[in-house]
Amino acid sequence: MSKPKSLFGKSFKVFMLLAILAGVIYLIVRNIDAFGNVLLVLLGFGTVILVHEFGHFISAKLCGIKVEMFSIGFPPILIGFKRVAEGFRVRILPGFFAKKETEDTEGDQDKPDQSGAEAEKADDGLLTFTAGGKGKVWDTEYCVGMIPVGGFVKMLGQEDAGSAKATDDPHSFANKSVAARMVVVAAGVTCNVILAVIIFVAVFLIGIKQPPAVVGGIEPNSPAEHAGLQTADEIIEIDGKSKNIDMTDIMLAAALSKDGEKVKMKVDRGGEVIEFELASRKQPGQSLKTFGIRLPESLEIDKFAGPNQVKELKAKTGLVPGDVVKSINGQQVEHYWDFEPILRSTYTPTVKLSIERTGKDKKTELFEVGPALAWSLGDNLPENDETSLYHIHSMVPRLKVTGVSKVVRKGPERNLPQRILDRILGLTGRGPKPETILSGLKVGDIILAVGDVQNPTYNEMRQITEQHEDSELLVKVLRPAAAGAEKVLMVPVKPVRRADTNDVAIGIALALDADHAVVAKTIAVFDGATRLDIPRGAVITAVDGEPVSSFYGVVREIQKYPGEHITIDYRLNNAESAGAVALAVATDEKAFTVKPGLAEFVPFKQRRDLYKAKNPVDAIMMGGRKTVSLIAQTYLTIRRLIVGAVSPKSLMGPVGILAASYHTVADKMWIEYLFLIGLINAAIAVFNFLPLPPLDGGLAAFLVVEKIKGSAVSERVQGFIVRLGLALVLVLFVYITLNDVIRSFFS
Repeated sequence: MSKPKSLFGKSFKVFMLLAILAGVIYLIVRNIDAFGNVLLVLLGFGTVILVHEFGHFISAKLCGIKVEMFSIGFPPILIGFKRVAEGFRVRILPGFFAKKETEDTEGDQDKPDQSGAEAEKADDGLLTFTAGGKGKVWDTEYCVGMIPVGGFVKMLGQEDAGSAKATDDPHSFANKSVAARMVVVAAGVTCNVILAVIIFVAVFLIGIKQPPAVVGGIEPNSPAEHAGLQTADEIIEIDGKSKNIDMTDIMLAAALSKDGEKVKMKVDRGGEVIEFELASRKQPGQSLKTFGIRLPESLEIDKFAGPNQVKELKAKTGLVPGDVVKSINGQQVEHYWDFEPILRSTYTPTVKLSIERTGKDKKTELFEVGPALAWSLGDNLPENDETSLYHIHSMVPRLKVTGVSKVVRKGPERNLPQRILDRILGLTGRGPKPETILSGLKVGDIILAVGDVQNPTYNEMRQITEQHEDSELLVKVLRPAAAGAEKVLMVPVKPVRRADTNDVAIGIALALDADHAVVAKTIAVFDGATRLDIPRGAVITAVDGEPVSSFYGVVREIQKYPGEHITIDYRLNNAESAGAVALAVATDEKAFTVKPGLAEFVPFKQRRDLYKAKNPVDAIMMGGRKTVSLIAQTYLTIRRLIVGAVSPKSLMGPVGILAASYHTVADKMWIEYLFLIGLINAAIAVFNFLPLPPLDGGLAAFLVVEKIKGSAVSERVQGFIVRLGLALVLVLFVYITLNDVIRSFFS
């Protein structure tokens, strides 16, 4: 008895195929460049899996195991090719164009089982033909799947999602010796490791630029600072590793170390080798443990994302991407760490940079530009701790607005399914749309008061802003006017909670006002230091009798008298009252902490050194070491994950890998993309050989048990364990994929 015709019969399948094909062609034509990038990413990622499956295929053939199908890509089958008795059989889209009798008899419970040849013919489909003369029949059908990612091997008597099928065929996987089956199971990861070595050998023969193991800077209050590391220290050994190390090795050593574990390190400081031991920890706002070592920067100006930003940078600073800084204030510099100390010690409104610029005609010329400086606010602590404020011998300057931007209010809280659905539908949120607030303050405004607080410090202004969330707050400012005049204004603002950072803000960037010698407040900075008794809002008029009109002048005069006693003169309320205080000029670095910097953001390129082999033998050694290192690091990551030392959120799955691959391809970073493919090979080799069914390592574990006990684990037990392992793998896969999606599209 034939079953009723399905609504989803041949005509519907043809229609759906044509509709999908038309949609794909339309998207490709509209986004041809992106399609090319996606295709390269899929081919690269697919090659990793294909090589893995090829290892199983070739080892099975060598061990006499019948391979029923070898597919490039995953089903549905696009085209299949096999030698049969009548000739070469070619199947095209058999899943879409099935034979009528196959559809009519599908699912018929009364029909007897078909033989292998009959089953093959039943699966032929309408678009199947045979060409050529008779010849020897092949065991294997070679296919190309419609999903161009990876591939698979189907062996007789071997199932990935269950126990091995019992059969009398001597060419069955289940009927081969334990050693032969172990070879087949291990061949996949072995090929991945071999491919990783080959890729890394090629990478190091060509050469790849990576951040060198050089200390570019030290984070405040970090393990590196406490240990005594210094900028420009070259790390020559980390945790026993000393060959071709780069900053990635340093970061991984920190992230993968146990809590409280001290990692040994050797650095070269000007020819002197010094040993250190550092215990990494999480810094505020970071998800992984670090030593607090900043990546080294170069003196080349990096490119911005958009042309408008490039024009704005040139208009405000005279700098353009590709410029290389050669000197600052007449002093030659070779490294960024030479440049930064000079910049930080420049107490003038502007700084003079000599830059090297290569034009379109490939000629290189020297230019001089004069970017403006700003005094940074410092690394202010979230709590009410005024010692974190930058100051000049306890004197904290007023605040100055250096940037104004829109603030998008944080919308209603949404759970993950809502966020994904909103993203798909193009919605910004459920319920009321987030409000966009633009402050009435302007660049150049000097903050005279916020609320009831006169001349607030940064900490005070932040606290008052938090207290006035979603309510009006008056800000009194001194605003520059025409012809150098200034006027006092009251500007209402509305602090809102930001959607991006969750902080309450009014949409302004602040720096210290160095152009006026007005003291916002004096603070106690450290034990034994003098806190000057100068009232809020006082104007410094002289330093040891020398008139001054800005904090630039105050700093320059104070620096003339290290360790001496001088006087600071001031006036208050437009000279209605005046006074003077004595200052013992301390030489402790904590007594003087203002840090000048470029007023406009200037992106300096990350420093990258060329890692290249001297010869092919050296490349083989470097490629082998890199592969072994990545395999060891992957195993260590999994181990740390199991004991809870590494968060699963830090792992990257297929979506994250594909996103990272796409960025390297889109940016034409071909050697970096090749390196990434090598890294993926090493990681997949480790993951696939974990002793967890249905992974290769789980199958290998069954074989080890079989060898020890002399008989195979029962099919029932194997099936239960495999399905349990599959469930665990799927849960981990879904979790990591969700994290990838959130990182890639919702962060």
